[in-house]
Amino acid sequence: MALEKLRKEETLVLRKKLIGQSCRLFYSEDPVKIVKARGQFIFDENGKRYLDCISNVQHVGHCHPSITKAASAQMDLLNTNARFLHDNIVMYADRLAATLPEKLCVFYFVNSGSEANDLALRLAHQYTQHEDVIVLDHAYHGHLMSLIDISPYKFRKLAGQKEWVHVAPLPDTYRGLYREDHPNPGQAYADTVKYLIEEVHRDGRKISAFFAESLPSVGGQIILPQGYSTKVAEYVRSAGGVFVADEVQTGFGRVGSHFWAFQLQGQGFCPDIVTMGKPMGNGHPLACVATTEEIAGAFTANGVEYFNTFGGNPVSCAIGLAVLDVIEEEDLKGNATRVGAHLKDLLIKLQPRHQIIGDVRGVGLFVGLELVTDREQRTPATETAALVVKRLKEEDNICVSTDGPWESVIKFKPPMCFSMDDAELTVKCIDRILTDMEASDI
Repeated sequence: MALEKLRKEETLVLRKKLIGQSCRLFYSEDPVKIVKARGQFIFDENGKRYLDCISNVQHVGHCHPSITKAASAQMDLLNTNARFLHDNIVMYADRLAATLPEKLCVFYFVNSGSEANDLALRLAHQYTQHEDVIVLDHAYHGHLMSLIDISPYKFRKLAGQKEWVHVAPLPDTYRGLYREDHPNPGQAYADTVKYLIEEVHRDGRKISAFFAESLPSVGGQIILPQGYSTKVAEYVRSAGGVFVADEVQTGFGRVGSHFWAFQLQGQGFCPDIVTMGKPMGNGHPLACVATTEEIAGAFTANGVEYFNTFGGNPVSCAIGLAVLDVIEEEDLKGNATRVGAHLKDLLIKLQPRHQIIGDVRGVGLFVGLELVTDREQRTPATETAALVVKRLKEEDNICVSTDGPWESVIKFKPPMCFSMDDAELTVKCIDRILTDMEASDI
């Protein structure tokens, strides 16, 4: 039986009544009610088409036929508890292993990035027998209590910082401690972690893990300076800790040149634990932790079974395998490289025309446009960024969103099928809106 269709107003009334109000909608003043999607486009109840620059979860494109076919075929055949022996989980783990450095060869499958990051914390604690964790300022790693505790983006609004959590400066070369004119910002920012470790040791505490996104997203689409992760890993390992790379937002070829964003730091760098999620299942709940045999062995040695009912089930792994196939067959890494570079170049070309554009940064299809009211002071233009987002949706049917500590960074993390034409249209519309706002002195 077909589901009853509701008018948008009815859906809003029921949502307000039944869904927790802390679960916020995009464009809360006038939400887009989407009823179908294909590729990089979403469609509302009236058939209006929107260009989606937000949905990095639908990694290879909304409702990709190869993904839905794989899901449907496996669902029709078998889906069961992951404790039964089945081919899909080992075939998928083998495919993932081929994308990672050789030492990251043991996998734990879960259902969300939050689950993956929580498990990474457990692995680090068990292996090191230490408690303390170093995170980057403005970081967000998930919604579980354990992850809110290591997410300054969240805990500063709630119960505050726990004594076992230590916050290192965000390696932001645009508005951070060490900027683009510094001769070696990677080393300088890494040294802040070294000093933090020394401070922790003076207090009689020990480091379990350094936990960071390979490209900080909530922090404002930050590109880590070269050499940073390698030096941080050296300092953390010397202190008896492990390096955890959170690839939940950035993995699976989004950066274009590499499959994983941590690989941007050079061939010599390899984390001890990698977490992955969002794009893995193209919208299906699928996530994973990859680690070394040594760390996995310590986790096994505690004598407590790790059991995840749905993690790595046959349907999830069939979908994961199909996503990997599409990335390869459609050269989506190459597309991210080409289209991302074009998008970034077009945005940079807007800078001389619009003083409000403070910075353009990014790699592949992970791009940020930072707006400022004063280029010299780099004052965040939060209200203007929100207005640009609103007008793009209302006037041009383009969906983008903002991020960063002051919500002044317009971010682009679209499905990987995003095209040259899409990039050109988006930048053309941003140019028009900024020109109009400047003429109106907004």
